[in-house]
Amino acid sequence: YKKIGIEKKQGQIGVDEAENIVRKLLLKAYEGNHKVMLIWMAEKMNIAASNKLLKLIEEPPEKTILLLITENENQIIDTIKSRCQVVKLFPLSENEIKSALLKLEHISENLAVKIAQQSNGNWNRALQLAHDLEGDEKFEQWFITWVRTAFRAKGNASVVNDLVGWSEAIALTGREVQKNFLQYCLEFFRQAMLKNYRADELVFLEPQLSNFSLEKFAPFVHSGNILEITNELNDAIYHIERNANAKIILLDLSIKLTRLLHQEESV
Repeated sequence: YKKIGIEKKQGQIGVDEAENIVRKLLLKAYEGNHKVMLIWMAEKMNIAASNKLLKLIEEPPEKTILLLITENENQIIDTIKSRCQVVKLFPLSENEIKSALLKLEHISENLAVKIAQQSNGNWNRALQLAHDLEGDEKFEQWFITWVRTAFRAKGNASVVNDLVGWSEAIALTGREVQKNFLQYCLEFFRQAMLKNYRADELVFLEPQLSNFSLEKFAPFVHSGNILEITNELNDAIYHIERNANAKIILLDLSIKLTRLLHQEESV
């Protein structure tokens, strides 16, 4: 989205694109005998586009192959999914991603290891991390400002105003940026919890800001609040994907985080 200048829009395959797919598959193959149509991120098809392609997917023209690629199979409507043969591709190992990054991206081994751990087996995510190192630094600054302000806001009305300002600032960015940031927050909280329970071999996050310590933050993320924090972040992502008012969603999330960071761990 950033490269083509539409980072404030969400990716979507609409009916116009579906009609374009139908038109292209009516063309005669130039060299080979087969025609192949690759639909990337097929879960982004809206209802109108799905209905437009339904007949084509059910009965494609002779020697025509349709490949629907998705990271979220459950988001594809059932009428489309039931007409497809599902082939699952499993995540790449950390070693595979690290080796590919060293060979293709020519980055340091330490950075390649860190990205391989963060990408969770997703090569596309690994490339994004390798090419947008400044993006993570920005997200880190947003996150640290957010959790510090949320922690101070309990019982302090003036600090709540700071949370309002933070929510307004993030709401001005594009929805894809907001969703990526909230995904970053999910991972940050997960890393803090792992650090809290001394699972250091699974902790790869190294905050770059010198005045923030993951070790000091970790005790505030524990079994008593991690599930609620995760659910609230996932709910926020869900509503932002569906074009809810980002400012309201982020402020509501911030107020809930204020309570959750002060929630004690049950014994």
